[in-house]
Amino acid sequence: MKDQKRYSNKTKAAFILLIVMLIILLGNFNTLQNSKNVNENINAIYKDRLVVAHYIFQYSKQLHFIKSEAEKLDLSDNIKKNEIVHTLDIIHDIDNLYAQTVLTNTEKQYFDTFLLSCKEINTQVANKNWNKIAFSSGQALKTLESLSEIQIKEGKSKLAAANAMYNRNNSIGQLQIALLIILGGIVFYLLIVKKIKKTVKIPEPPSMN
Repeated sequence: MKDQKRYSNKTKAAFILLIVMLIILLGNFNTLQNSKNVNENINAIYKDRLVVAHYIFQYSKQLHFIKSEAEKLDLSDNIKKNEIVHTLDIIHDIDNLYAQTVLTNTEKQYFDTFLLSCKEINTQVANKNWNKIAFSSGQALKTLESLSEIQIKEGKSKLAAANAMYNRNNSIGQLQIALLIILGGIVFYLLIVKKIKKTVKIPEPPSMN
């Protein structure tokens, strides 16, 4: 019976240790996955938000120039045309970079609207219709403002998700530390306390002789 009880206690202890180890192992897998997601979110904030914000700034700078040139009265039509065509080429170079970033459905809609405004500017340059060019430039700038607001909103969302995953990783790390302490306590009990119990001898009763 004693042997059976002893093996039963060992089995229970081994089972508890196995559960603790599995929990720690699953926690590690979850932490690694969260770390990967945090890394992806940080990269997305840089590649698809901060870089795009720079593109929007460049767009805005070039469109303000086009609008300003179209509204000038002291420039000849040929000078206006050449400068605006050159500026449109710069804008088109940015188009290719912007299109390579990850865009939400709303961003795609606004970006398509922006491209239409630029196309209208290009058409009106050939007609030398400076008033329409100034108007289309203003419309394109308003579209850029909407795109900029989306950038801020999406950037905040990505940052909030990264912070949430960091907090989960932190909680899981604290749980793993607690489990390791429990695991160490069990091992200490099995190796030390049990050994002490075995070495303690019950004194024999005094002889009556």
